[in-house]
Amino acid sequence: MSDLRSAPIPDPGDADHIRGPAGAPLLIEYGDLECPYCATLHLGLRALVASGACRLAFRHFPVRSAHPRAWAAACATEAAGLQGHFWEMHDAILEDQGRIEDPHLWERAEALGLDLERFDHDRRDDSVRARVQSDFIAGVRGGVVTTPTVFFDGVVRTGEALAGLLGELGGA
Repeated sequence: MSDLRSAPIPDPGDADHIRGPAGAPLLIEYGDLECPYCATLHLGLRALVASGACRLAFRHFPVRSAHPRAWAAACATEAAGLQGHFWEMHDAILEDQGRIEDPHLWERAEALGLDLERFDHDRRDDSVRARVQSDFIAGVRGGVVTTPTVFFDGVVRTGEALAGLLGELGGA
């Protein structure tokens, strides 16, 4: 496939959700929280981060045409993030994608101890929607066409190339 980038992806910044040890190699994932391939990748990335092999920045790339609840799930993670629980909501959604309708999102928010009224307001707020849309647009400009897509050292990785990268980082 030819290079579809019209601009480089943004450098990691304060607004990014990043986890993992400082100094470890940084992977930037563009993912869809309703994508089954993203859920599978999540398990591998979570193990690599836990082992200290890498850091992970997650950016939203909800593919609404294929995953109608992806946008709502992305906004839910951002709303949880405003209360300090982005990664917990992110993990909960990816680890149980069959339950991402609104009542299930509220159940997760309640289990995380979030202020439910604030959570519900924030997930519908223009600033949260703008955040998700900004990630998506940056991904499109950066050449993302499928999920999951990971950038490492400026190189776009999907499919088999992504599997190879995970093997390299995991020492396989």
